[in-house]
Amino acid sequence: MKLSVILPNCMEVAAITQPWEKSMSGREIASVARLADDLGFQSAFVSEHFFFPRAHVALSGEHALHATTALGFIAGATDRIRLGSLITILPLQHPVVAAKSWATLDWMSGGRAIAGIGVGWLRDEFDVIGVPFTQRGRRTDEYLEAIGELWSSEDPSYAGDFVSFRDIAFAPKPIQQPRIPLWFGGDSRPALRRVARFGDGWCPMMTPPEKIPHRLAHIASQPEWVERPLDVFFTDAWTNIGEAHAVLDNPLARGSTNAQQIIDRCGYLAELGVTETWIAPPPLSGLEAYLDHLRWVAAEIMPACSDGALAAR
Repeated sequence: MKLSVILPNCMEVAAITQPWEKSMSGREIASVARLADDLGFQSAFVSEHFFFPRAHVALSGEHALHATTALGFIAGATDRIRLGSLITILPLQHPVVAAKSWATLDWMSGGRAIAGIGVGWLRDEFDVIGVPFTQRGRRTDEYLEAIGELWSSEDPSYAGDFVSFRDIAFAPKPIQQPRIPLWFGGDSRPALRRVARFGDGWCPMMTPPEKIPHRLAHIASQPEWVERPLDVFFTDAWTNIGEAHAVLDNPLARGSTNAQQIIDRCGYLAELGVTETWIAPPPLSGLEAYLDHLRWVAAEIMPACSDGALAAR
């Protein structure tokens, strides 16, 4: 089981954000990523939204980052840790621009990018940006095809309903080939088919953990599936988030200071097929307490959650 971090103060979600996060600066967020890198955490993730309607601020806040911009800043403060979005709403972004943004991040970070992709759920974002909400799935599939062509072909060309190009040069290519790893959010049948067709990873945010094995079997049953490694990222913190960021009351999401309880939970999640997780902190007083929490996780949890250690349980 790999341990990663969802960086604080990258989006205000009432269900999981702690009060002290909201005063953090960009440099302080980078300091969290730098410590996580030094301690051996696998990945650092940020969320992405372009805005929230005023009526939604109570649940979702108004503070949200542009993922590849933020991750570019984090890349400059770190050396090894992988850099991912949870998630980028792909149909709101022109695929040529998105391909360039992610390729730039991967090239400048030395091949550390993970592109977390979703189709989006907030209709207002689509209305304001001018993308038909009902087309978001078809656009996402076509955009992924076009991006793959740009990332891998020396003479990229593509002709689709929403994007077309030919006779263009596109460089730099991502360092990771044949592509930057694509992770997908979502639990619907189209989302799972997308994981089967394009995915290197799956983030089952709204899936009850006990149903993850069934969903993985469904992914593997799809005609588009080709046997390959598939990362599965899940954190118990997400079990406190309902539809449209509603706040649930799940004790598992509150964090714990009991090392054995956390280790046992990681073992259970690994048995379900989860390969990577974030150990959400319990309520803390501030940034220094959070940094101490990361040090504690690295010392007490990380050694017991290595694949060899969990397999020996």
